[in-house]
Amino acid sequence: MTFSDLGLSDAVVSAVTDAGYTIPTPIQEQAIPHVLMGRDILGCAQTGTGKTASFTLPMIDILAAGRAKARMPRSLILCPTRELAAQVADNFVKYGKYNQLNMALLIGGVAFAEQEKKLDRGVDVLIATPGRLLDHFERGRILMTDVKVLVIDEADRMLDMGFIPDVERIVGLLPRIRQTLFFSATLSKEIRKLADAFLINPREITVAAASSAAETVTQWRVNVGAKDKRDTLRRLIDSERPTNAIIFCNRKRDVGVVHRSLKKSGYNAVELHGDMSQPDRMKTLQRFKDGDADLLCASDVAARGLDIADLSHVFNYDVPSHAEDYVHRIGRTGRAGKEGRAFTFASPEDGKYLQAIIKLIGKEIPLFEEQGRPAAKEPAADKPVAKNPAADTPDTAEVASSDSAEGSDEKRGGRNNSNGRKKPRSRGGRERERAYPGERTPGPGNVTEFPAQEARSRKSRRDRDDDSGNNEKIVGLGDHVPAFLLRK
Repeated sequence: MTFSDLGLSDAVVSAVTDAGYTIPTPIQEQAIPHVLMGRDILGCAQTGTGKTASFTLPMIDILAAGRAKARMPRSLILCPTRELAAQVADNFVKYGKYNQLNMALLIGGVAFAEQEKKLDRGVDVLIATPGRLLDHFERGRILMTDVKVLVIDEADRMLDMGFIPDVERIVGLLPRIRQTLFFSATLSKEIRKLADAFLINPREITVAAASSAAETVTQWRVNVGAKDKRDTLRRLIDSERPTNAIIFCNRKRDVGVVHRSLKKSGYNAVELHGDMSQPDRMKTLQRFKDGDADLLCASDVAARGLDIADLSHVFNYDVPSHAEDYVHRIGRTGRAGKEGRAFTFASPEDGKYLQAIIKLIGKEIPLFEEQGRPAAKEPAADKPVAKNPAADTPDTAEVASSDSAEGSDEKRGGRNNSNGRKKPRSRGGRERERAYPGERTPGPGNVTEFPAQEARSRKSRRDRDDDSGNNEKIVGLGDHVPAFLLRK
């Protein structure tokens, strides 16, 4: 079957052919005819199967006849993240180049003025994140009484991110008579409950088991200690030689740490996380898509919906705390029938999360053993796991302390309180003064040792001889106390 057999117009088929596609994917083959018929759709398919085109292509044909009014969009597409919304907008530009449709993209991090200008001219397709759309509505810059088609994309991600109250409010502002297309990568009880509230007699289309990993992705598990992750990552990059790869971290802070580590080692890497401004996020993502960077260190903002051409590898630097995120992360590779490889770093503390992933995908993740290196300790399934499994290593703190004011306070010993005043001396210090009274004159090398510490001090001095054999006495705050701290 070809796209022309699905009932699409010649203009849309020509745009799809120009993009290099000739045969529709299963979700597209089943969904497009029903969308053209005007039916509500409840679609579920694993990531990377072409869900976006399954609603953008028929929408272009549906909206081809008609004209938009100022500040009254004719269709609305809700997306959970800015990156996904921008990618949907790119699809409309690519597939609608032979149609005269106006489009507006409403996402955070961009000035309101430019978005309002597009709304005032009238738009056929409005693509938005829930928060920014409500901002425009509350400013009185948009009316949603003329929306004929509503698309809720990545509904399960909307649920995870807490956007459902906003989505419910937006749906309440729309006309009751409309066509609703509801797409999700999973169909949990909560998702079905939402679908029942938003859809009328929908056509359910499921082309893959819920939360299943793509068969085109070869999965590996790498047992590694938390302190050895960065060295292991560099070795794998050197041995695998990826064309391009995404490195996922659980925390935004770790994204920056890993990125700086790779840059310092000479790798062509960029970073992407939620704390970056929207122009920087779009610029970084475009650089990676254009091939100007080989490695993308990212948080889970890059785990949903992003289509990177020919992405060869995914590295899970941290085991995701939500099992569904694992499926979406590795789904960035192995797309459109192409082969991909995914490596997940599992430390001994990650057993709980790893078992949840195995239960979700229904199979074990094979162990990848580096040649010439012993395998690390297996993760313990019954061991309690901290909320953030990515532990801070000494070198992590060292790298991050340069841009952290708190880090500099810790290096000074934390002797000042939050008001900038010196902390009162501890009770232990006063007791030592009473136990060892007498004149103590400060000066270089003048150190007072307590009797209980003398044996340890002599032993530690012997142990701390440097490579040159210099046995010079070392003065510090370890085994002995400088005299100026003990003066009355």
